[in-house]
Amino acid sequence: MHAKGKPQKRSPLKLKPLRNAGESVQSELNDLIDRELIYVVIAPIFLATFAAYEWYRAATSAPPQPWPLTVAAASATVFAVYRFLTLQSRAAALRLGRDGEKAVAQYLEAHRQPEWRIFNDIPADGFNVDHVIVAPQGVFVLETKTRSKPASGEAKVVYDGKGVLVDGHSPDRDPIAQARAIRDHVRDLLSETTGRRVAPRGVVVFPEWWVDQPPRSGPRPDIWVLNEKALPAFIEHEPIVLKPEDIALLADALRYRITRE
Repeated sequence: MHAKGKPQKRSPLKLKPLRNAGESVQSELNDLIDRELIYVVIAPIFLATFAAYEWYRAATSAPPQPWPLTVAAASATVFAVYRFLTLQSRAAALRLGRDGEKAVAQYLEAHRQPEWRIFNDIPADGFNVDHVIVAPQGVFVLETKTRSKPASGEAKVVYDGKGVLVDGHSPDRDPIAQARAIRDHVRDLLSETTGRRVAPRGVVVFPEWWVDQPPRSGPRPDIWVLNEKALPAFIEHEPIVLKPEDIALLADALRYRITRE
């Protein structure tokens, strides 16, 4: 049952993304750490604390004092419930973001051109670059934004060339500014690694959302905002700027960055 007045949401992804190699092992490892090892640590600490308290009572002949423990237990319970609800919401957002990045990566892989080189989840200092495509048309740096859709009614992203509205609302964090930041990071990374001047295109991808584009009569924005299905056509209509040897050089630089982390 949904809270009264709270709008219902649904995932924008029609199908779950395909599984990656080793995902079952990773899931088992996560379960081992999160569900098993935590109890191995908590149980001895919990029992040792009460054993120490009982030894204290035995040594001092102290009478039972239930109220301090009751207050501590009640406070811990309230905090635990609050943290559980907070972490549950955070986990749901992380799962949605993870599935969106996987879905975009798999769509690009299924529709890639032979000359393309695609890299996913490139680590950086305190953040990651979701996807980078190196193609004859240039380097494209993708920031994936997976947003829940309303349960009913029209759902679209409106882009005016400067900012976006998602279902009529401004996002908490400006995706255009984020796309520029990761674009510039990849530009600097490639320039420092290869000694070449590179001008990547920043792209914000909203999986499975309809995106209204800026009017063609205005200046061309430096950041694209698209859904994943429109991206291949956008790339293919760009002029050719990289030769095969350029693509190989830039791809090697990105591969080196990923494998050294």
